[in-house]
Amino acid sequence: MTTNTSLIPGQYYHIYNRGNNGQDAFFEGRNYRYFLKLYARYIEPVAETFAYCLLKNHFHFLLRIQMDEERLAKIGAVSETAPISPLKPPSRHFNNMFIAYTKAINKAYQRTGSLLEKPFRRKLVESDRYFMQLIIYIHRNPQKHGFVDDFRDWPWSSYRTLITTYPTRLKRLSVMDWFGGSDNFVEAHRVKVNQVDIESLIEDDWV
Repeated sequence: MTTNTSLIPGQYYHIYNRGNNGQDAFFEGRNYRYFLKLYARYIEPVAETFAYCLLKNHFHFLLRIQMDEERLAKIGAVSETAPISPLKPPSRHFNNMFIAYTKAINKAYQRTGSLLEKPFRRKLVESDRYFMQLIIYIHRNPQKHGFVDDFRDWPWSSYRTLITTYPTRLKRLSVMDWFGGSDNFVEAHRVKVNQVDIESLIEDDWV
């Protein structure tokens, strides 16, 4: 499952994409912050997020698409008497976010045309044993691609947030449960992931 297959409620996904033709999608710090602000607006109503990383020319997320009942409960639409209103497909929320981000970047930098490749990539994560490896892979991505010498220095990933106790929208407790605690989480990140083990989830990641 890579391109335009529908996102299934209740399932976990590796969602990722890059700038059109491999070009940069983020140009300065405020772009990353605005992208995450849009993510909170468009994606948090339909998904739970466990890890992310934004790089200059691409990004990664590990998330779970919520069930319709969960989404309706969030907006207060669940009652015995009120009819259930139709919900937009989860992929529409992603597309709307990418459109909003592209419009903002085009306006700010006097550019035109597409910013991100279409359609965005999605990989179904079907096994528990992949979760931890994929999280480590996502967090170590800035170092893998040479943006920093140490992935822990990259400011636009969920790594730092997950190892703190500050309030967060990320599903920190779930992540720490997978790793068996914060000490194990930190230790597990010291070793590079064997990409062969998760090849099906990252097979078209970029150099």
